[in-house]
Amino acid sequence: MDVGDLVEIHTEGTKYTGTIMPSLDENTIVIKMTNGYNVGISKEKIKKIEIIEKGEQPKYELPPLKISKDPNLKNISILSTGGTVASRVDYKTGAVHPAFTADDLIRAVPELLEVANIKGKAILNILSENMTPKYWKMIAEEIKKEIENGADGIVIAHGTDTMHYTAAALSFMIDAEVPIIMVGAQRSSDRPSSDSALNLISAVKAATEPIKGVYVVMHGEMNDSFCYLHEGLKVRKLHSSRRDAFKSVNTIPVAKIDPFTKEIEYLREPKKQKNGKNVSINTNLEEKVALIKIYPGIDKEIFKFYVDKGYKGIVIEGTGLGHTPETIFDGIKYAVENDVLVAMTTQTINGRVNMNVYSNGRELQKLGVIGCEDMLPEVALVKMMYLLGNYDLEEAKKLICKNLVGEIKQNQMIL
Repeated sequence: MDVGDLVEIHTEGTKYTGTIMPSLDENTIVIKMTNGYNVGISKEKIKKIEIIEKGEQPKYELPPLKISKDPNLKNISILSTGGTVASRVDYKTGAVHPAFTADDLIRAVPELLEVANIKGKAILNILSENMTPKYWKMIAEEIKKEIENGADGIVIAHGTDTMHYTAAALSFMIDAEVPIIMVGAQRSSDRPSSDSALNLISAVKAATEPIKGVYVVMHGEMNDSFCYLHEGLKVRKLHSSRRDAFKSVNTIPVAKIDPFTKEIEYLREPKKQKNGKNVSINTNLEEKVALIKIYPGIDKEIFKFYVDKGYKGIVIEGTGLGHTPETIFDGIKYAVENDVLVAMTTQTINGRVNMNVYSNGRELQKLGVIGCEDMLPEVALVKMMYLLGNYDLEEAKKLICKNLVGEIKQNQMIL
């Protein structure tokens, strides 16, 4: 049997039917079952294998689609960085390919033609955990090119695990009069429960709206009923596998999108476009910035390690209102005395830092730690990279707790 063959595998008392997938373990056979899930079966447990159908690859390429632009629709550029939102699986090789020519996209999700004129381009093909600041800069440069070439809106297809980091980075690096929409999928397109098509349709619809800024579009609930438009600086992945994994934090979503009717209900005021398609980018980032999560027993030497390695900034993900154990005060002091910018966020996700309530917070402020209000730790990390890449230390200290592009919501309480 070969990869791509449809087989029936018999074990003691169980039968599995599916397509043979590649396996890195020579002692295991992996098949994709008809329900879309993969299963690995130990060869020593297999009693019998029957080949139901040999897998065949097409011996031709699909002809290009002949689609003319609709002058009544906006022009949307979809840029792929990888992930599963609009990819296709080659069962013969097991590879997941980015489906990001315009033809690929339209064949996969023909409903897009009802929403916009589509241009597709793959700029990266990486797992989102491999995203780096270098790639953020590349994405920003590609966005600028597309807008200058006439795009009315941008959609960035991205793996979900680090999508909120990229959304934050683009929010600081890009100033544009068009919407920039991040979109991902929790379930791959070859699974019956995939959320990729509806997320993509909703993202393209959002990209046609007269708004600006960076947003994230994902399922609003487990069912296929609607998607949410989240502000890129106020969203986080809060579940490892649910389709509604992304939630707005310390605020509500900007809008609710129906991918079937293509209607948008705004839940709060978005950033409105001005005339023109002006775009500018600033990709100066200081990459030697660390995010340190506080936990019981943390060693002060962690701070000294980063300082001695030449790091310029440290974001602390503190407990409660912004606290750390007193046992690491010396490590924090060492960082501040060596001209390292040290800022405080909270690991509670919801809520905000207030370092004036308890003595611990007040002592940390005396050491030079700066509170970051209601900024998410990931956003504070990216903001610190941006500030230290463009300002001197004293100016960065002043700006880290100031709202620049919507990363801080003043005096807002979410019940």
